[in-house]
Amino acid sequence: MTLRLRLTALYTLLFGACGALLLLISSWIVHRQVHRTLPPGFDDPALSRMDAQFFLALAGTLLIAAALGYIVAGRALAPVRRVTDLAQRVTQERMDERIAMLGPADELRELADTVDGMLDRLAEAFEGQRRFVANASHELRTPLTVIRAEVEVTLADPDATNADLRHMGDAVLEAADRTETLLESLMVLARSQQALPRREPVDLAVAAHSAIELSAADAAARSVALRFDLEPAPLTGDPALLDRLVANLVENAVRHNVMGGSVQVTTRPGLVEVENTGPPIRPEDVRRLAEPFERLHRDTTGPGAGLGLSIVRAVADAHGATLTLHPRAGGGLVASVAFTARRQAARPPVSAPPALA
Repeated sequence: MTLRLRLTALYTLLFGACGALLLLISSWIVHRQVHRTLPPGFDDPALSRMDAQFFLALAGTLLIAAALGYIVAGRALAPVRRVTDLAQRVTQERMDERIAMLGPADELRELADTVDGMLDRLAEAFEGQRRFVANASHELRTPLTVIRAEVEVTLADPDATNADLRHMGDAVLEAADRTETLLESLMVLARSQQALPRREPVDLAVAAHSAIELSAADAAARSVALRFDLEPAPLTGDPALLDRLVANLVENAVRHNVMGGSVQVTTRPGLVEVENTGPPIRPEDVRRLAEPFERLHRDTTGPGAGLGLSIVRAVADAHGATLTLHPRAGGGLVASVAFTARRQAARPPVSAPPALA
């Protein structure tokens, strides 16, 4: 039985029960009045005819109630039917339709608005997925094109020397390393967007100290000064992902800097912040830095694949944290990740990391 028929039966039952109760009370009142006014022997036939008329009136009322209930149920369920029809029409290639229901702000209007909001989020997700796949394909095609070109040029030269072969090998090895780095970043990004498999005590200060040590050589090569102010920042989460979050922040700050610049790494309870010098960044450019494969300068030959801050945001989302990016006065970027209080570990703080040599 459809919902419309069930509602019709419910309306008819309720209206019939109310009508029957009203007729029963009316019949009782009339019976008392007739017994008082009519002589004995005349009241019973009159009351029998009246009861029959009451019964016919109740039957007619039930028929009218069923018809009106069917119509009212259909009008009440019309918005639900619109939602169902839209859900059946919508596909991944046809995400532009919306219900856009007008009328009073009731439960049905709230349902329609909720479905429209869900479709907006799905459309945005599908568009982001298409953009991500296209960018990933482009990033993977670049090193493969380099490998193919180096091999074809070298093999086409019958007089290729050992030096030419070694040069080809170096180019192929560099392209393979770039591909491996990209695939590793994609795997980390995919893992970050899933539910956390485990939660263990972690100290952001220790993770920051390790990240600074790993980036020290790169910073020295670029004459970038590494400064830090690390207070114990214990919380619970996935240790490997949180280490990657802090490492990406520090690596990006060193890599996207200027010669002779500086990087400031700060940890506080529930907070890690990395500030670096660099060229000025427009606010509209900052908003897209955390998108996959987004770079301020489209140099696909340089290190990295534009996934660093995307991984940071994914790891932050998985831990209930918030990534905030804003331009630094005088050039550069300030990136901070704030964790909510309920994520912090309810245990004594981990000891502060040793100072860098």
